[in-house]
Amino acid sequence: MRQKLFERNVNQQHHKDVKYHLFGDPHRQASRLSDIILGGQDGLVNVLGVILGVAAATHDPRIVLVAGLAATFAESVSMGAVAYTSTQADADFYEAERAREFRHITEVPHLEKDEVREIYARKGFKGELLDHIVETITANEDVWVAVMMSEEHQLSPTDRRQAIKSALVVGFAAVVGSLIPLAPFVFLPIVHSMWVAVAITALVLFGVGAYKARIMVGHPGKSGLEMAVIGTLSALVGYAVGALFKIPPTP
Repeated sequence: MRQKLFERNVNQQHHKDVKYHLFGDPHRQASRLSDIILGGQDGLVNVLGVILGVAAATHDPRIVLVAGLAATFAESVSMGAVAYTSTQADADFYEAERAREFRHITEVPHLEKDEVREIYARKGFKGELLDHIVETITANEDVWVAVMMSEEHQLSPTDRRQAIKSALVVGFAAVVGSLIPLAPFVFLPIVHSMWVAVAITALVLFGVGAYKARIMVGHPGKSGLEMAVIGTLSALVGYAVGALFKIPPTP
């Protein structure tokens, strides 16, 4: 009876650990969150800047909506493409550096061994233990190169299969983020819409910044305020350009 109870408790704990690893691990959440922030913040700030500039220049809600929607979908496709190509570029760079390390351990193994020794000596290992670590690592070429990639170059492998997923997440987040500042122009007069769009965008950016700090590191209030201020000021540049080149009303 006790054995069965013990096994049941172990299984329950195992399921909890797996669930946490898959859904609750902050590292995994941070990875997903970075793509959402990348697309959402870019869509928020860029489209807000565009529509504020067009609104200040024309005061025509139809032109604002057309410009905003054009910017929304162009931005989402562009950001998705950037996410895809950047992931592929990271993978290419990692593979190129890995191939270079394999050449080094074949052509100049004594120098590469010295680098491994230096890395672990800096970590505090010495004497026979350090010799054993170096011999163990350099006995296997794959392990040797993996250590050099991680410890010397501070690089980790990039999964190419994540490129499309990352592109879709970033692109969708960019669409959602872009539509947020655009929504007030559908329901409110253009002057009111401009200020409402700025206020909504600042609040959303603050919330995203605060949540990012909770998942990763930092003070939520400070992180939220920083993101809101930087994003809002960046978008107001668009308003300044539109006001500077304001189109006079036709008689």
